[in-house]
Amino acid sequence: MTAMKTATQRPTVAVIIPARNEEACLGDCLQSLVAQSGLAFEIIVVDDHSIDRTREIASSFSKEQVRVIEAGPLPQGWTGKNNAVTTGARQARSEWLLFTDADTVHIPRCLARALAEAQQHNADMLSYSPEQIAVTFWEMATLPVVFAELARQYPPSVVSDPASPIAAANGQFILIRREAYEAVGGHAAIAGDILEDVALARAVKRSGRKIRFRYAPDAVRTRMYRNYRQLRDGWTKNLALLFPNPGWLAVKSLTVWVIPWVALPLAYAGHWWWSAMYVLSFLYLLTRLKRANFTWDREILGVLFGMPMFAYLLLRSKRAHANGNVPWKGRTYSDKPHLLATGN
Repeated sequence: MTAMKTATQRPTVAVIIPARNEEACLGDCLQSLVAQSGLAFEIIVVDDHSIDRTREIASSFSKEQVRVIEAGPLPQGWTGKNNAVTTGARQARSEWLLFTDADTVHIPRCLARALAEAQQHNADMLSYSPEQIAVTFWEMATLPVVFAELARQYPPSVVSDPASPIAAANGQFILIRREAYEAVGGHAAIAGDILEDVALARAVKRSGRKIRFRYAPDAVRTRMYRNYRQLRDGWTKNLALLFPNPGWLAVKSLTVWVIPWVALPLAYAGHWWWSAMYVLSFLYLLTRLKRANFTWDREILGVLFGMPMFAYLLLRSKRAHANGNVPWKGRTYSDKPHLLATGN
């Protein structure tokens, strides 16, 4: 059974994709979704005032496969993504909602398997952390460090434990029962939250409902950012919200990174204990990055170049949020009592 349904069939899952200027990746995302099988589903692309070929690409699929709707005006106090996904959820007809991003590619049958996994574990929300595709130098160097620290801050086993107050989700893949979504107020209840995925997960967990969260290269993969500027602006938007003490974490990351570089020239001077310090500290840094689920060569790049970059992004993010000036996709957001929004 595919996305093409008879008029009387009610889909089980509504796939909702907020899309703002996503011409570089939306086609691949939709191709992977319309090819899904094993359950009835609908696909809704919410065009968030794109000025590129986003709407054209979405509309190139048949209306039976993909429904394209407009996000509508951005209300005061809302982020663009929260407005778009709320618009999509209102149009959905399904028992389950899957919020996913335009930069994702979904493995065959992942929708059916995700739904079965959520039901098997009695989870009202299932979120996957996708396999991260890194192509450019700064992607390869930075992403292992970021995701290693995220795994340390939000261990999937702890997030999935109902007894733990720690909650998290990855907005690139959030499958949630519609009843649970509406009970916590949906994205409308977190309309101004820039980090909407974690905010939604916290709302679900506070309500006493179960979350399941895991790394899922068997289900979905993504390339989040395609150049240095996108990577810089994307993590500037998120890092200060993801970590409770970004300034301290930046100092800590730089401190542990600088130790092997201090030990290296002393090791060359013939002091064997500094040689041991260099080797042990380098191995320690590699071990810190293991939980990021990247290959060894990416981990080495992370140790050499990614850690100071991570510290820089933490401090940049902290400053941007402190100043109430967080730019993203032609809009400027603020953590102040009001929300600034420029552009459509």
